[in-house]
Amino acid sequence: MRAKFFTVSIFLLAVSALHVAAAEAVGSRIERLDPALDALVPSDAKIEVLAAGLDWAEGPVWRKTESCVLFVDIPKNTIYRWKENEGLSVFLRPSGYTESDPTPNGRELGCNALTTDAQGRLVIADQGNRRIARLDEKIFVKTTLADKYDGKRFSSPNDLVYRSNGDLYFTDPPYGLDGLNKSPRKEIPFNGVYRLSASGELTLLTKDLPFPNGIAFSPDEKTLYIAVSEPTHPVLMAYDVNDDGTIAHGRVFFDATALAREGRKGLPDGMKVDQKGNVFLGGPGGILVLGPDGRHLGTIVTGQTTANCAFGGDGSTLYMAADSYFMRIKLTTKGEGF
Repeated sequence: MRAKFFTVSIFLLAVSALHVAAAEAVGSRIERLDPALDALVPSDAKIEVLAAGLDWAEGPVWRKTESCVLFVDIPKNTIYRWKENEGLSVFLRPSGYTESDPTPNGRELGCNALTTDAQGRLVIADQGNRRIARLDEKIFVKTTLADKYDGKRFSSPNDLVYRSNGDLYFTDPPYGLDGLNKSPRKEIPFNGVYRLSASGELTLLTKDLPFPNGIAFSPDEKTLYIAVSEPTHPVLMAYDVNDDGTIAHGRVFFDATALAREGRKGLPDGMKVDQKGNVFLGGPGGILVLGPDGRHLGTIVTGQTTANCAFGGDGSTLYMAADSYFMRIKLTTKGEGF
């Protein structure tokens, strides 16, 4: 089914004069725990709200060729586009489940995280349709890249990242399914992390994580980070990447249990890595800034449950998907790939 394409403005807050005031209203601030944070987040850094009134913001990605950022509102089954001096518009709706699919998940029908491949094409964790898909923007039709493992449908692909060799790594937790792990629609008995090679071969990397979520590589691609959104033991895992692209020697890179027990909103979720190997992780309290050694340097406190982030602009602007808000902050560091 051909997806609908809109460029009309929508009724969300995107007024420059209200950015800072709106950010202050939702309780944003910078929490500095280590002097090393000062080299990453300027002392006068301010969090700006670019859009409000969303249901659940997720999965931002920067598009260099258009100087714009795309992000998702999962319950609204929509991908939005935001660009300086143009504001917010609808890029794709429906972004995930369409009425032509006879077996909807029933819980979260929109797509989740977004990324781009080496050709700049949009690749989508299409959890509403339980697949990884690539969007052909000339005709706005999605091509399925992967939707099954061992003949069984994925649960709800959540986050994804490309390795420089063209291999795509992604997580498949049950968040899009009614009843999560107890859903009668769940076909795979575990929640896996997978690699789709550039040649199209699908490999299971691990089935040992209860709720795998965000995923990212270190700058040298020797380490793969996987966020685990287990409420009783929320952690960020790190794995060595073998020469053949598989992973080994999993260990806890950062344990967010203490932060979650403080009552801070959120669990380890989506993340991005800067050029120096610092990890910017959506987690309890906002965006957790972690050094390459796993030290918690500080938190960009959004005041909201924060799902994901992406570097954009010249690489030093961090865009943040925080519940009903879409925000940004100007940093000193730059994201990997810029």
